[in-house]
Amino acid sequence: MEPMRIVVGISGASGAQYATRLLETLLAGGHHVHLVATEYGRRLLHDELGVRTLDLADLVPGMADRAAELTNRRYFVHPHKDVGAVIASGSFLHDGMVVVPCSSAALGYIAGGSGSNLLCRAAMVTLKERRPLVLVHRESPLSLIDIRNMETVTLAGGIVAPANPGWYLRPRSLGDLIDFVVGKCLDLLRVPHELKVRWEDAHDQAQAQASAASGPGAGGDQDRA
Repeated sequence: MEPMRIVVGISGASGAQYATRLLETLLAGGHHVHLVATEYGRRLLHDELGVRTLDLADLVPGMADRAAELTNRRYFVHPHKDVGAVIASGSFLHDGMVVVPCSSAALGYIAGGSGSNLLCRAAMVTLKERRPLVLVHRESPLSLIDIRNMETVTLAGGIVAPANPGWYLRPRSLGDLIDFVVGKCLDLLRVPHELKVRWEDAHDQAQAQASAASGPGAGGDQDRA
């Protein structure tokens, strides 16, 4: 499969690990990532992960040995205030944009079409060019303003995908819950992946457990009774 080009936005709602895991999965899959983080998004990364820069080695320590190779080749960072950056142009072809996490403030200015910063401008361009725009909203409860902004974005062609991980896969770690949300983002962007996040994965897991329970040696005391 040809590498895909994905725009990733990070705003100031809690959930920094959703963003870093998405970056890691996209880059490990051979895709191109164009990143823009708001000021509050950068603060979020610092407060939740201790990350002070948008350097790949800081954001995804597991890829530190490849950071130099990937930076400015498949991983690109754009200043949030540079509304003239390439991702602000409709002539820049990409396969979709995801804002993860997406704050209510970011949701509001995207719904209002305010192009005063690069994240919003890139989202507006994604909508007008009819490309996938996924907003991973991560605030609760919702005000009426949030609900109406979600309606506006949806009617404009965007997808509001709140960070609501499913439990039917019987998650055993925080990483399992993070992967569920990241997998949903990748599915909505039509990016192939191997994260175990689908209903059939839960079915296969249940069958494997049932097979193990009924296999040789299972219920040994009853067999001897």
